Amino acid sequence: MSESSAPRSNASEEVVDVLIVGGGFSGLCMGIKLWEAGMNSFLILEKSADVGGTWWDNRYPGCACDIPSHLYSFSFEPSNEWTRMYPGQQEIHDYLKRCVERYKLAPHIRVNARFHEAVWDEAAGVWRASTQDGTRIQARVLVSGMGALHVPRYPDLKGLGRFKGPAFHSATWDHSVELEGKNVAVVGTGASSIQFVPQIAPRVGKLHLFQRTPPWIVPRLDFAFSEKWKRRFQRIPLTRWALRQYIFWRQEFRVLGFLGNESVRKKAEAIALRHMARRIKDPKLRAALTPNYQLGCKRVLVSDDFYPALNLPNVELVTDAITEVRGHSIVTQDGVERPVDVLIYGTGFRATEPLIGCRVVGRGGVEIHDAWGKRMTAYLGVTVAGFPNFFILLGPNTGLGHNSVVLMIEAQVRYAMNCLKLMKRRKQRVIEVRAESQKRFVEEIYRRMGGTVWQSGGCRSWYQDQSTGEITTLWPGSVIAYLRRTRSVSPSDYELSS
Repeated sequence: MSESSAPRSNASEEVVDVLIVGGGFSGLCMGIKLWEAGMNSFLILEKSADVGGTWWDNRYPGCACDIPSHLYSFSFEPSNEWTRMYPGQQEIHDYLKRCVERYKLAPHIRVNARFHEAVWDEAAGVWRASTQDGTRIQARVLVSGMGALHVPRYPDLKGLGRFKGPAFHSATWDHSVELEGKNVAVVGTGASSIQFVPQIAPRVGKLHLFQRTPPWIVPRLDFAFSEKWKRRFQRIPLTRWALRQYIFWRQEFRVLGFLGNESVRKKAEAIALRHMARRIKDPKLRAALTPNYQLGCKRVLVSDDFYPALNLPNVELVTDAITEVRGHSIVTQDGVERPVDVLIYGTGFRATEPLIGCRVVGRGGVEIHDAWGKRMTAYLGVTVAGFPNFFILLGPNTGLGHNSVVLMIEAQVRYAMNCLKLMKRRKQRVIEVRAESQKRFVEEIYRRMGGTVWQSGGCRSWYQDQSTGEITTLWPGSVIAYLRRTRSVSPSDYELSS
């Protein structure tokens, strides 16, 4: 790898060794590890106006993480300044901004730069990329740090385009819209909705919450860290480390219930049902909120204030399907028409459709979506046959349903860095996973997924590919198991060439 600073340019395009797409946790982690290794010829493209990824884009009321702060952060960059056990959006974004400053990444970052496409030039052994504004970039290595939760999913409802009032997705919250005293409809009861509904419910006139499938919700148990504890973390780093270790193993234990341990899963279900029973006294409402599938099949949510919000007199939980959206109302299957002034979608993201809105063209002119066909796949979720010098962070089958994805990001960045170092040691310019290695890995994942709650728990979820029903998003195991698998690079899994 070149050791020169980035970026440099020639007459027609900028030239870097490594092009990173995405300025969230994944992209910044990759940039930091390149910087630490002295590989300073890299550029990070971020489509938004600032770094942070999902923690910049999502700014709805109550936006926060459902993993504790001391684990939802880089292991190599711990913070003594977390104010709460569960961090809010602004605090996480501030943390990432501090990482940019500490590791001097600013000169390597370009914001408001939406990636358009990258085409592998076989003759030159480089990627030729471009942004939507026409900027052209040449890179020997391409890294996708775009993640899965950044393109909003909208519901397919009859008449949706006829609605006359303000309408927006939680990921693109319109703070200019006044909600006080309004009739507000919220579609969806997923991870975002259970955070913003308690924030807006007390100030709206009427809130109609449309639920298709109730989620399993466990206690959040959030609390503030006192100044005394923050000083203790600073004076005695071992206490901070011990807290992180406790959180990690507590979260890691939960995967047993998802992998088939019925005893662990049923204990978690009992906790969730008691949590609901303490806060929802109306038996009819409690029945409507009780899931009819196994805990873990859909994303398990954490909240202490969602259920109390449903007890407010101006909040209505609607379980009848929406049949039509009209100019100023919503009609449900039972024939009831409810007046609506503002429509908010809490309907999640297109998680099983990676690299949406851009093109990556590998060997032989094959575009990656065509190469994948019906199922997105990658070896260890990171490398794809036919796409040399290309690495995906949080790629297929590397998401988690039980622990911090930052752990997975660090493992994948370390793996990608080891691939780059292997190329350098072998004095080769190109590395590409063998098709047979990728095929064996995908077959293994498919076999292991069969006995998990995600595949056989009795639900449909965003974990599943919408057309095939296969789980293409989650890792079917523990974080520890993935760390072991990615600890080193096996040269026999790859073809290296100059």
